[in-house]
Amino acid sequence: MTSVEGTDSGRPDQFRPPAADAESISKAFGRTKALQDVSLTVEPGECHALVGRNGAGKSTLVAILTGLLKPDTGSVRLYGEPAPSLSDRAGWQERVACVYQRSMVIPTLSVGENIFLNRTEGSLVHWQELRRQSRKLLLEWGFDLDVDQLAAELSVEQKQIVEIARALAIGARFLILDEPTASLESRAIERLFERIRRVKESGVAILYISHHLEEVYEVCDRATVLRDGKRIVTAPVTELDHEQLVTAMVGGELARAIRDQTPRTDDAEGAPRLSVRGLSVQTPLGSVEEVSLDVRAGECVGLFGLRGSGTVAIADAVAGLVKPSAGAIELDGGPLQPGRVDIALRKGVGYVPEDRHARGFVPTLGVAENLTLPILERLSRWGLVSSNKRQAAADALSVRLQIVASSSEQPVAELSGGNQQKVVVGRALAAQPSLLVVVSPTVGVDVASKEALLGVIDAARKDGAAVLLVSDDLDELRICTRVLIVRRGKIVKEFREAPWDRHELIAAAEGLEVAA
Repeated sequence: MTSVEGTDSGRPDQFRPPAADAESISKAFGRTKALQDVSLTVEPGECHALVGRNGAGKSTLVAILTGLLKPDTGSVRLYGEPAPSLSDRAGWQERVACVYQRSMVIPTLSVGENIFLNRTEGSLVHWQELRRQSRKLLLEWGFDLDVDQLAAELSVEQKQIVEIARALAIGARFLILDEPTASLESRAIERLFERIRRVKESGVAILYISHHLEEVYEVCDRATVLRDGKRIVTAPVTELDHEQLVTAMVGGELARAIRDQTPRTDDAEGAPRLSVRGLSVQTPLGSVEEVSLDVRAGECVGLFGLRGSGTVAIADAVAGLVKPSAGAIELDGGPLQPGRVDIALRKGVGYVPEDRHARGFVPTLGVAENLTLPILERLSRWGLVSSNKRQAAADALSVRLQIVASSSEQPVAELSGGNQQKVVVGRALAAQPSLLVVVSPTVGVDVASKEALLGVIDAARKDGAAVLLVSDDLDELRICTRVLIVRRGKIVKEFREAPWDRHELIAAAEGLEVAA
């Protein structure tokens, strides 16, 4: 690390009071010290990143900055004035607003009604004036929405716009964006960044929370790193390279282990392990037509495309979750029976779904039971599962994936998101698959869990598995040896030389040319 620990340099404007100034904040819950003497300053017109692993104290600090919790010690000032009391909710809402990962709009109300929710005076609503002011506000900030449209009909991106507009309508000039890109496709992320820059230019301060470190460098001016409830560093992002940022988040030893997980980009040789020819699939989430691709042992081939482009449809077809309307899928030269997950698993296909809650694990079963579900036949004799064999297999996978649980019997529903995802990946690896199909394997996990998961997937590739990775996350794609671009159901371009450039990938996915 450079000698930037505890610094507070790089403020955009020293003459205006900070939008938010938290000084020496400490907060404990019983014996757990969530925050220990943490200070944070966010200036007007600044986008300030707040990063750290799950459990680092970010959520507690946000709750204090939004008036949901009172610190045990320390103080909060907003635009130079002491923060309101916790009972003064209107006072807090006029000063600071948080746009959470989970949408807080009311689906049965219109865009305009959501923007001015709980802000009308008296018992009568002047609907014409509400629509007029809503349109004026949206136009002023460059937001393109119909004020009469029901919120239930909006996309995730549009709901996010409504929440930002609501905060600006109240008068808040300090916005907290909590994992704002978690449910957005690549182009929507670019539009969000454009809006953040526009809002910054007007003097609004933004506290930006994200697990995606490349976003910190894309849109933020400064970064504060929390680890184990303590502030480790505050510095301009130009003074923190990726290695320094990761080291601050996870500590030296783990950071060195992460750094050593450098993927190879060697060209794999030999016959394809996975061969897809003329594949056509129609699904509600995307369709493909006459797609062909190969993945060899020792390769990690990435599929990148905008949401609905067909990348997930390809993965689901290979894993047997959907039945293609045309085409052939072969594994090691033999056909995979279309639409048969059980046969795909028996023949050596491991699958990591995007939605771990819907497809990835059984929440009421324990860690060991979930990890070993695909290999029960191997652990059984005369139809009875050997508890010793199951425990040994589960223990080996838990160590390999660094799963943290109170015991192997703890229900997976009680684990953190990162450990749940490790269980999902471990379950896919339990049968030592020859082909691993993974879709957004690190969504919603912290940086250390992300690196552990990517390291395990890359290790499987190095051990000879073929990996098909569907993702629009540049951090995930860096373990790929090739990246295929899917647009409107067809493979349109191939990238063979890492590192992959976000703008080139998005341009290819949208059919645009990037100037040399």
